[in-house]
Amino acid sequence: MSRTQQQRRTETIRNLIDATIGSLCEKGYAATTISEIVTRAGVSSGALFRHFPTRLDLLVAAAEEVRSRQFTEFRAGLSALGTDSLDHCLTLLRAACRAPINGAWYELLIAARSDAALRERLTPFTIQYHDQIAQLARTMPFAAAIPAHRLDAVIFSVVYLLDGEALAAVVHPDPEQDELRLTVIANLLRAEAANQEFISA
Repeated sequence: MSRTQQQRRTETIRNLIDATIGSLCEKGYAATTISEIVTRAGVSSGALFRHFPTRLDLLVAAAEEVRSRQFTEFRAGLSALGTDSLDHCLTLLRAACRAPINGAWYELLIAARSDAALRERLTPFTIQYHDQIAQLARTMPFAAAIPAHRLDAVIFSVVYLLDGEALAAVVHPDPEQDELRLTVIANLLRAEAANQEFISA
């Protein structure tokens, strides 16, 4: 059975985005060139530009795909565990931060520090991404016990900590500290939920 034009278009776009993500993860931002992407995707550069006017458009589409997959996998993880306890949520969040696909997102963030055009495109996307993270976190049972005016700060303190941990683990893995670190984070969150101060005056 022959594929329709729409099916071929969808497949080409998917292959280009997958190739971009794979290259970002394996070779880094600078080496994720048009040539590298089309070679991985098995298409011509003309086919790429029919769907994405610029390399930057494709990179942003790859970031969006990473975002989508991360949320899908996080929700699937919660469903598989059958619980949304604080400890399980932290375990899943760490897994998301360390997932190979998230390497593409880290590559783009690091590149955006010195690439003004990439930074401009990623800024609104990142705001939306963080809004979605916050909205999901607010549905977790532990969130109800944390004062609303502090909740986002608490959520992103944990996200940023685990992001940094994921990056550092590439060159300095420290598995002996991993479980202890999650326990420390969980205890801090429980203290916050109990409306206690992390550090007394």
